[in-house]
Amino acid sequence: MAFLLGILIASFLLNGILFIPFINLLYKLKFQRQIQKTKDAFEKPTPIFDRFNSKKAGIPVGGGFLIIVTTTLLLIISFILLYYFWVPITSLYPNMAAEIKILLFSFISFGILGFYDDLKKTFVSREKKFFGLRLRHKLILEIILALIISFWLYTDLKIDFIHIPILGIWYLGWLIVPFSAFVITAFANAYNITDGLDGLASGLLMISLFAFWVISSSILDTPISLFIAIWLGGIIAFLYFNVQPARIFLGDVGALSFGATLATIGLMEGKIFSLIIIGGLFVAEVGSSLVQLLGKYYLKRKIFSVAPIHLWLEYHNWEESKVVMRAWLAGIMLAVIGLWLALIK
Repeated sequence: MAFLLGILIASFLLNGILFIPFINLLYKLKFQRQIQKTKDAFEKPTPIFDRFNSKKAGIPVGGGFLIIVTTTLLLIISFILLYYFWVPITSLYPNMAAEIKILLFSFISFGILGFYDDLKKTFVSREKKFFGLRLRHKLILEIILALIISFWLYTDLKIDFIHIPILGIWYLGWLIVPFSAFVITAFANAYNITDGLDGLASGLLMISLFAFWVISSSILDTPISLFIAIWLGGIIAFLYFNVQPARIFLGDVGALSFGATLATIGLMEGKIFSLIIIGGLFVAEVGSSLVQLLGKYYLKRKIFSVAPIHLWLEYHNWEESKVVMRAWLAGIMLAVIGLWLALIK
């Protein structure tokens, strides 16, 4: 644990030092948030969403890119140090290399997809009517990546079950592949939807990662524990620059990567039920957006005045900082409940 705490501190310091020149670099590259003209899944304009987000135009985007790079490099260096100093490494799975492969593939592949979307939003969509990748194109790519990850979880790590507190372990066989792909895709989009207010999504992720860090430490899984420790250091450093008023945003490069990887960790730890509770606000955000879309499609009207939930609260005159702080408090209690459920056999 001392090594893990040390590596978290090292990650925090490294990212904290790098973020200042990185923000300046993004300004020079003009990699900044544009005035949005977004559309929903049915390619209908979303003027309320655009109005509330117009004040954030001009702020650099791409904080997730730096965290992905530093986390990946520090993870590799950490394992080299562990082997060099003969520190015992334990894992929940015999195939530790596959475990690391799946973690990094989730982290990097969804990051690349998000980075491409950020590039389109920043430099291409200025001359186009559509803002970034079309939702259906992005969703197809997300599903393909999620299926690859899920297939490896099933074949390499032999994960074919889900654990439900009190009810015990339920074996799904090969059906775990589409189920896991759904969970990963859903959380990637849930995080992306939640990442709309300064400090909201990153703060909730920090809380969720602390909960899963406790779980990974309790099951003595070094790769996941080490990965989370390094990732947490980067998130905390980023949050310093992301709280209101934000100086930098994650961008889709971070949002898609972080949501998908959080889900992958939950699946690898066998705590899918706890994942849904710990990440409950992410679930609520994507759920409210889904209900809104279904209402438009089947009922030809909106269910909410605006979605997702954080935007609905803003629309009803909640201050941004009030929404974020109360969401963090709710996230802390959900993390405690999720941890409690994770300990129930």
